[in-house]
Amino acid sequence: MDEVIKKAGVLIEAIPYIHAFRKKVFVIKYGGSILSDAKIRRNVLQDVVFLSYVGIRTILVHGGGPAISSRLKELNIKSEWHEGMRVTDKQTLDVVSEELDKLNQLIVKEIRELKGDVTGLHGHENIIHVEKKIASKDLGFVGSVASVDKKTLDEHLHRGHITVVSPMGITVEKVPHNINADEVASAIANSMHAEKLVLLTNVQGVLRDPADPDSLYSSLTVTQVHELIKKNTIEGGMIPKVRSCIEALNSGVQKTHIVDARIQHALLLEFFTNKGIGTQIIPDKVDS
Repeated sequence: MDEVIKKAGVLIEAIPYIHAFRKKVFVIKYGGSILSDAKIRRNVLQDVVFLSYVGIRTILVHGGGPAISSRLKELNIKSEWHEGMRVTDKQTLDVVSEELDKLNQLIVKEIRELKGDVTGLHGHENIIHVEKKIASKDLGFVGSVASVDKKTLDEHLHRGHITVVSPMGITVEKVPHNINADEVASAIANSMHAEKLVLLTNVQGVLRDPADPDSLYSSLTVTQVHELIKKNTIEGGMIPKVRSCIEALNSGVQKTHIVDARIQHALLLEFFTNKGIGTQIIPDKVDS
């Protein structure tokens, strides 16, 4: 009986959050090795379906880097990187498109199996408009987001559909381009005036001490993040994540979160409990 009462208490704790977030837009970026792990993926998608059931308008932007790299290796096509971006010639672009389509279809299928209403949107569907990305080296078919088709996304969300977006875009000349998934998620969050941008990762969040899992920062302001970068407390792969969060906040997103997808029901624990389990990054003007 105590266990049943405890479960009821968890539901009661969630009520004010559910009330606050109904009809709000959440953008969740999900990629990397945690996307290819079937057990983790099911847990994440269960949470995403729950968000939809309680009235949160959810956009899931998926990556696909490991799957793409693996497929290129099978085809003996060399993967080339420059400044953290995949150099994408026509042959590589075809593989990127095929692998992202497969992942999009897989996610949509698994959400449907969990009884979620869902729409999958692919790179050729004119959702993300891009310009060729300019870098110190020609990156080939790599784009920077120029604009987002907000109207189409709104239509799917208003139908109550979880909207799964592939990180590919198209130029005004109708040429497909590969795009960084973090950039797509941030651009969509900005365009949709999202309540939250969430980056799912395979780390807990921002730690005071990387060797101490109990040293998690549950909440940071933008100023605090800049200070931690200067002190090298935030370093390596965490830097682009927190910068994506700051960029989204500067464009009007209310809150951003870095959450460890390996924790079962991580999204629900982060959004619907008083403490959360990841790191939220918020504007300086918001009281944490």
